[in-house]
Amino acid sequence: MCGRYAASRRPEDLAGVFEIERWEPEETLEPDYNVAPTKEVYAVLDRPLKDADDKRPVRQLRKLKWGLVPSWSKTPEGGARMINARAETVHEKPSYRRAFTARRCVLPADGYYEWVTGVQERDLEVEGKKKRPRKQPYFVLPADGSVFAMAGLYEFWRDRTLPDDHPQAWWATCSVITTEAETSPLAVAPAEGPHALADIHPRMPLMLTPDRWDAWLDPARTDADDLRCLLAPPPPGLMRAYPVSTAVSNVRNNGPELLKELEGPEEGTLF
Repeated sequence: MCGRYAASRRPEDLAGVFEIERWEPEETLEPDYNVAPTKEVYAVLDRPLKDADDKRPVRQLRKLKWGLVPSWSKTPEGGARMINARAETVHEKPSYRRAFTARRCVLPADGYYEWVTGVQERDLEVEGKKKRPRKQPYFVLPADGSVFAMAGLYEFWRDRTLPDDHPQAWWATCSVITTEAETSPLAVAPAEGPHALADIHPRMPLMLTPDRWDAWLDPARTDADDLRCLLAPPPPGLMRAYPVSTAVSNVRNNGPELLKELEGPEEGTLF
């Protein structure tokens, strides 16, 4: 799954990487090293500009809220639970299938966090001696330091309790698509700990390599069967993972220190 990630790159940098044609300075977000559900995040999408005579799709950097609210939803309350969409079923689930064929995006990140329950902690949990085992967080990112481009979906939801001209009348929300975690060795693995992404968690965000960006973002591609071929996992061996401080487990903590690599798992969280 993807429940927390880091996104510190500036709009100017993302514009160069993704060939952005349009972004609004007032939508600039501060670097976020502990992105959590319901936060605002950057998304890359191809969409005609509002009220423009030219209806061609324009590549934009937009600000969306993480946690998809389907357009038909009566309230936005379920958005915080809809942060991930499974690649295997995204084409058929009522909450995602319309966005899958019409509103796809790329969610740029530095990488994502995932938590592993230490062996000693798991043993205590099994024995019933500890109900909430302490977990060791790992940061997962491209080994070459490039942008981690997560496949995503976005939706628009209209709050009918507000007038048309109200700034919060429309919600723009998104989900991260996830897939089965790689079982092949990491490009760079910690000396002590997991050697494959599947050792950390059975799911991972679906990373799109640059050769798939245009096809994924193209709004002219609307056939579900055609689009499903783009959901294939990336080539193995592109990622690295390393342990980070358990401070990231508290969403109130935020700063570049959360990305600092530890020499090994923290005490009490041995892999």
